[in-house]
Parts: sequence; C-alpha cells; structure tokens
Amino acid sequence: MDRWLWAVRLTKTRPDAAAACRGGHVRVNDKPAKPATTVVPGDEVRLRIGGTTRILDVVRVIQKRVGAPDAVTCYVDRTPKPPPETAIPVARRDRGAGRPTKRERRVLDAFRQQDL
Repeated sequence: MDRWLWAVRLTKTRPDAAAACRGGHVRVNDKPAKPATTVVPGDEVRLRIGGTTRILDVVRVIQKRVGAPDAVTCYVDRTPKPPPETAIPVARRDRGAGRPTKRERRVLDAFRQQDL
C-alpha cells in the first residue's frame, strides 16, 4: 500500500505513505490499511491527506514511481467536489495607512452593522 501510494504520486515520500497508513488515514475497501497491505485492480482506496479525503479506484498496480501523466492512469479519482465557498466581504485597509479617520470609521461601522 505505501509503495503504491508513493508510486502514483499521492504522497511525496514512501515514509509519508507508511505514516499515513499507520495513522489510520488510509482505508482499502472500508478496512484500515497497513503499509504492507496489497492492492489489486478494483480496490477502493480512501486516503485522508491535507484535510481532504480522496476516494480512488485502483486501475493498475505499479511498483516503481512514474511520471505524473502515467501515474494518473493507475487510478480513477471519485473524490466528490468540495462545496463552493461563499465569499464574505471583509473590510480591509491598506497596510501602513495609519489609523482610520472619523469618516472612514463611520463607514466601517455601517458596513459591520449590515452583517448583523
């Protein structure tokens, strides 16, 4: 498992992949995976990395690290798209602009009152 994760470029190093397996961040077919777990084509791999969970179907098993275009052909990414984030306007001032003037402060206060 750790070798496959490293070979298809889901982790930067093989020790990172092994640590993710030991930490319980990798599941194969809804079972916790150890670094030595073998994967076969058709397996579903769930990998939690960087705060997101990726859901992958294994298409091809490789042992050596390959280039990024070849690595993408080894799995099918079924990760759902994240929900769109709503942009909340934030009152910002330029750095070094000093303290706001009385007029600018009133505008900021009115802007903050709109959110309530």
